[in-house]
Amino acid sequence: MKFRLDQDSLGKVKIPADAYYGVFTGRAIKQYHVTGNKSHENLIKSFVMIKRSAALANMKTKSIDTKRGKAIVSACDKILSGKYVDQFVVDMINSGAGTAFNMNSNEVIANVALEVLHKKKGQYQFLHPNDHVNMSQSSNDTYPTAMHVAILMNLKETIPAIDILIKSLSKKARQFSSFKKIGRTHLMDALPITLGSEFAAYVTSITKARNEIIAAQKELQNVALGGTAVGSGANTPKGYRKIAIYELGKISKLPLKPEKDMQYGLQSKFAVSNLSGSLRNLALEIGKIANDIRLMASGPIAGLAELGIPAVHTGSSIMPGKINPSLAECMNMICFNIIGNDTAVSYAAQSGQFELNVMLPGMLKCMLESTDMFKNFLPIFSANLIDGLTANKNKLRKDIENSPVIVTLLTPKIGYLKSAELFKESLKTGKTIRELVVSKKLLSNKEIDFLFG
Repeated sequence: MKFRLDQDSLGKVKIPADAYYGVFTGRAIKQYHVTGNKSHENLIKSFVMIKRSAALANMKTKSIDTKRGKAIVSACDKILSGKYVDQFVVDMINSGAGTAFNMNSNEVIANVALEVLHKKKGQYQFLHPNDHVNMSQSSNDTYPTAMHVAILMNLKETIPAIDILIKSLSKKARQFSSFKKIGRTHLMDALPITLGSEFAAYVTSITKARNEIIAAQKELQNVALGGTAVGSGANTPKGYRKIAIYELGKISKLPLKPEKDMQYGLQSKFAVSNLSGSLRNLALEIGKIANDIRLMASGPIAGLAELGIPAVHTGSSIMPGKINPSLAECMNMICFNIIGNDTAVSYAAQSGQFELNVMLPGMLKCMLESTDMFKNFLPIFSANLIDGLTANKNKLRKDIENSPVIVTLLTPKIGYLKSAELFKESLKTGKTIRELVVSKKLLSNKEIDFLFG
């Protein structure tokens, strides 16, 4: 392999000759062996769009000459088209405030821009990663901005995935609307409901959780770009911030606005932790639904057997014919991970000191992972599990007739004490409440049918 020597204030580093990253990245990749994963595609896009927007703003404020500025913009356009993405090699969790990733971006863009100018990689005297690509910027304002943009980009796919689940649950609520079943409280028999109303309640919970995510994402539209190191806007030319954020909103197709308090934008990660909490709440609701489905589908002989589940693959490597609620189990595991990610985000959000929260890469890794899992799996969960659920109508009806708890519906007619006696007698003798009430001539079958609805 051929190498070139790149130099910084610490000395020289051997870099593969064909690499578009430089000395800072060369040092960083030796240190940050963490997740084993390179940075998320939407983080890369967000950073490149920020660099492009900054170059345009620097040109318009005459802070950079047009030749260099246009070369940077051209380099960014090439990367946004899908080229050179493999050169963003820094681990998703890297240095505090994401400085390593910011410099990885600066170096790749600088070297692509140098080739646009018909120069060789590493000839930074003509166009420098810090002096030109990073002009009017700091890791401290670019990474928080990129966090917001990357999360918003992921949410563009996550929200529709949630909507797919809501649609599937709504369809089942209508399909099961006439199927009466025993309700359960404390995991014990309770008053009858319909299977449809149970699914309608799921629709309500997911819709409420979705709406909280929609509300929370609005705060992410406020970005701190232009705050540079401590939120004071040091080393930025007049008018730069407004132009840079306008250009970033334009290329990202996001309704971005300048954060009014730039120091807040660097200090606090409220917007991110608030959205993380909303994702956690959605995970709690979906996890509850997955649990219910697993219980209702348990059996088919020795369980509740209220629901039939579609087979996506065989359930056992040893027990022939076994079908498991595998997608519901997978959904549970996803929800557990999202809840864990929120815990990590929460700790990171409160661990910032003074003018900067440096825990940004860890937070963003969690946020993008959580939204990725939702957007990737919710459509599968909806289409291959929820849409294929069937109701065991005979079992549902039989459970209502056999459960002593339905004596509660007779209490207004025969009283609490008499109802309690019938409940105990039903359990002892195995006779249904209907049989006991009719045999004792307390009510007729017709009257019971009316009360049972």
